[in-house]
Amino acid sequence: MKAPVVVKFGSSLVVDEGGEPRRELLAARGAEIALAVSSGTPVCVVSSGAIALGLRKLGFDRRPRSLPRLQAASSVGQGSLQRSWEDALGAHGLTASQVLLTATDIADRRAYVNVRNTLGALFALGAVPVVNENDATATDEIAFGDNDALAAQVAVLVRARLLVLLTTVDGVLTHAPDDTRARLIADGAEVGSAVLGPPTPQGRGGIASKIGAAELASAAGIPTVIAAGAGADVLAPILAGGGSGTRFEAAATGESAFKLWLRFGKRSSGRIYVDEGARRAVCDDGRSLLAVGVVRTEGAFRAGDGVDLCSLDGTAFGRGISSLDAAELAARPPQVEAVHRDRLVVY
Repeated sequence: MKAPVVVKFGSSLVVDEGGEPRRELLAARGAEIALAVSSGTPVCVVSSGAIALGLRKLGFDRRPRSLPRLQAASSVGQGSLQRSWEDALGAHGLTASQVLLTATDIADRRAYVNVRNTLGALFALGAVPVVNENDATATDEIAFGDNDALAAQVAVLVRARLLVLLTTVDGVLTHAPDDTRARLIADGAEVGSAVLGPPTPQGRGGIASKIGAAELASAAGIPTVIAAGAGADVLAPILAGGGSGTRFEAAATGESAFKLWLRFGKRSSGRIYVDEGARRAVCDDGRSLLAVGVVRTEGAFRAGDGVDLCSLDGTAFGRGISSLDAAELAARPPQVEAVHRDRLVVY
């Protein structure tokens, strides 16, 4: 089986200004997804739109700020969102599955592996997972922030060969879309020159979040394209290596699935500051971090929590899983490993 492709759809692509699904657009993309699946490429859809659909059903004319109301809208709209994808994909003989995630599912290693196994089984069965954040239960503390970040995390999780972030504009532009000076930036390495606009009324992201997601995925070795999601032929040219949009090339990486999860999925609960000798031992010699090399810590982390490893000037040079509680590390016990070398990654 080929490596999968992850395709993310923003709220403004999925839901129109009246709060209704854009069925014609979803049907067009569903046909392209079906073509890819028939050629042996599994596809995972990451779709926003549940809140936007739910707000209309609940009678809201604007997006509320209240978290419980947003959660209620998501709960109401998620069924409509899933039915829209079932219709779009089912018209071509594809089965759409529903996978709802929170950031906790990514940060916890056991849950992470379970999600990866589930998605792998769905790919093997020819189904198309439709992934969304579980907004009905997620809180500010455990939320991804936007589905662009979720899409990047899913791409890393399934070790995708490509991440496609579809939006309402042609890609990353030099200026706001309504500015006559706006031009497409085709090379993701040049997006630093872009003047970034705000998110759309329906969504939380905006082009800045897409750039962040693209940079995360490309750092994990996954090429990423930000492109317009409307039109007759969108996905087919991109999957073939062409098409329009802004392309971020993949960085070279030979890291294992565990190290990729540790770098991009595991949340940091604190910081460990080490002396120069300990930093060299970890970075240059590939050794474990010994507690005796720890100068100080930040955060009330526990054994098993993720921690950022920092030099004394505050520069983070790695991330690992602490073997000790922060309070235990304060005693700097000799010859005791603070972070084992197999449970850390160096930047």
